[in-house]
Amino acid sequence: MNQTLSKEKLAYLKEKSIEARRLIIETVYHAGAGHIGGPLSAVDVLVNLYFNEMNIDPQNPKAEDRDRFVLSKGHAAVGLYTVLAMRGYFPIEELKTFDALNSRLQAHPDMNALPGIDMSTGSLGQGISAAVGMALGAKLQKKDFVTYCMIGDGESQEGQVWEAADVASKYKLDNLVCILDYNKLQQFGWNAEGGGREIPVFEPEKRWEAFGWHVISIDGHDHVQISKAFKEARKINDKPTIIISNTIKGKGVSFMENQYLWHSRVLTGKEFNEAIQEIEMGFKK
Repeated sequence: MNQTLSKEKLAYLKEKSIEARRLIIETVYHAGAGHIGGPLSAVDVLVNLYFNEMNIDPQNPKAEDRDRFVLSKGHAAVGLYTVLAMRGYFPIEELKTFDALNSRLQAHPDMNALPGIDMSTGSLGQGISAAVGMALGAKLQKKDFVTYCMIGDGESQEGQVWEAADVASKYKLDNLVCILDYNKLQQFGWNAEGGGREIPVFEPEKRWEAFGWHVISIDGHDHVQISKAFKEARKINDKPTIIISNTIKGKGVSFMENQYLWHSRVLTGKEFNEAIQEIEMGFKK
């Protein structure tokens, strides 16, 4: 699971990322609602987790020894739903019900509604605390599973994130791996000179190091780097790991990339066609 990626496995993961991006675009467009920029920045890490890294079984989603995943930036749920569907937790066709009344796929993940969801999230900053609890519980019960948690950079402005980081370091939770989706854009924040938004958090590596974490910085769209980071994290003893995943908001659709307005915009018909056409070009490369 953690071996160096073969050419075949790398091609497979890249193809899955392209498929996931297409499904994200289609799902949000069909629903007429949903976040889109963040899921597109996070999806390569999500694909790698579910198709390469984690010890999971879609046919037994509550297995006691499974690895856990918490999407602390819960508004990126459509990205997680897409990957879960692709992995076989529920039919891909169900993505068309996203955000509909009585759907299992609401705007934020609900652990009581959908298999494969280990924690309900939505209020920013709280998911990492749940992940710390899972990792600490595993230590106390002498279980070997790893807990993974994805947080956002805008979310990192929440004080609860740093309280959780402090506790994880105190209890030496080397079975906890967090991923910072560092796309450097948030929907709301300070205006930057010349337009756009200021970066939500500067020099995150130094901040997490100061809290006693092992820090790995990668290109969050490169499956080789993602895989190596997860492999390294499993070898760390006596401290939690944070992977600073440098990403591009809206990655894969050129007119969305690095545009904070695409945090949660819905595509017009013309934009949808252009986005799908651009993503499908990736399949042909």
